[in-house]
Amino acid sequence: MEILVACDSFKESLTAEAVVEAIVTGFSDIFPQARYHAFPMADGGEGTAAIMARTLGGQLERRLVCGPLGVPVAARFAVLNEGRTALIELAEAAGLAQVPPESREPLFTTTRGVGELMLAALDLGCEHLVLALGGSATCDGGAGLLQALGVSLRDLRGEEIAQGGGPLGSVFTLDDAKLDPRLAGCRIEILCDVTAPLLGESGAAAVFGPQKGATPPMVTILNGALARLSSLLEARCGRDLSMDAGMGAAGGTALGLVALCGATLVPGAGAIARLLGLDTLMSQVDLVITGEGRLDGQTAQGKAPHAIASMARQAGKPVLAFAGTLGEDCEKLYELGFDALFSSLDRPCSLEEALSDAAPSLRRCARNVAAGLAVGRSFQAVQE
Repeated sequence: MEILVACDSFKESLTAEAVVEAIVTGFSDIFPQARYHAFPMADGGEGTAAIMARTLGGQLERRLVCGPLGVPVAARFAVLNEGRTALIELAEAAGLAQVPPESREPLFTTTRGVGELMLAALDLGCEHLVLALGGSATCDGGAGLLQALGVSLRDLRGEEIAQGGGPLGSVFTLDDAKLDPRLAGCRIEILCDVTAPLLGESGAAAVFGPQKGATPPMVTILNGALARLSSLLEARCGRDLSMDAGMGAAGGTALGLVALCGATLVPGAGAIARLLGLDTLMSQVDLVITGEGRLDGQTAQGKAPHAIASMARQAGKPVLAFAGTLGEDCEKLYELGFDALFSSLDRPCSLEEALSDAAPSLRRCARNVAAGLAVGRSFQAVQE
């Protein structure tokens, strides 16, 4: 019997690696002869680059780049596929976690360091760039990223605009004549599970700006600045991208890459699963196990377990899912390829107890589920 175990982390308690290990250990108590394919998962958020490098045997490259506040930070990206693919995690160079709460003001934070990581990947000869959005501290429409790649953004006086979403409102001209020519030979994929457009009440500034420290007046300024950049890019590429689904992710970071470099937005968890080769592996296994910290109605909105279950369903494989807790509307997941859902909590307890006992609880739960499968197989054999 071959079993695929592909799980995301249980936030605040277990890493994706620890989740996979606990499930494999529990199942091995009952099925020691089974062959286990262990794949810690991510959906494009923080930690994606490190997980991919470890799982695929790639390497992590580290560079000193411009941080979200303009101060240099040490950022990592993963080099995969024998050096042909680079997975760049925006949060490494422009993440909210790098900005102290008292300094969170998206009028001044920048994505420049993300562009510098892209240049570093090009210097290594990578031809496939995968940019994972998530956890950003920025709302500059990717202006800093574009400037790092060679695009000139100038104000009425002909001077290059300063960093951040605030100065972006003064941009008057956009010149991409010096955009790094190596990008023309690259395939650029942007991992994005957000459907928000760039502008308006459901856009980058209005929805995500407050999470990054924006006050209502700042939201108005940022929305106007993003509209200005969008209009300049529309004049350059002939397309109005401002209301396209996903353009509001990470403060509009994808905007310029789509307009000037032909980048495509793809669901993060599904793309990660394909990079790991799970779509091919599905046909070889007998059982698929997935999970995350909480399984509920939001799991179907681009989360890793949903991507895994969708692939398994297409391959005709049964899917079991483990979680710390089962939340509201989790029953809807049965219609999406999940055959059974299990909570690892085995007793009433406080949140602190649940978090501290997460690994042994999950291990016990996996062992009991495996034992149930074994009993079922034995009973079926007797009936036959």
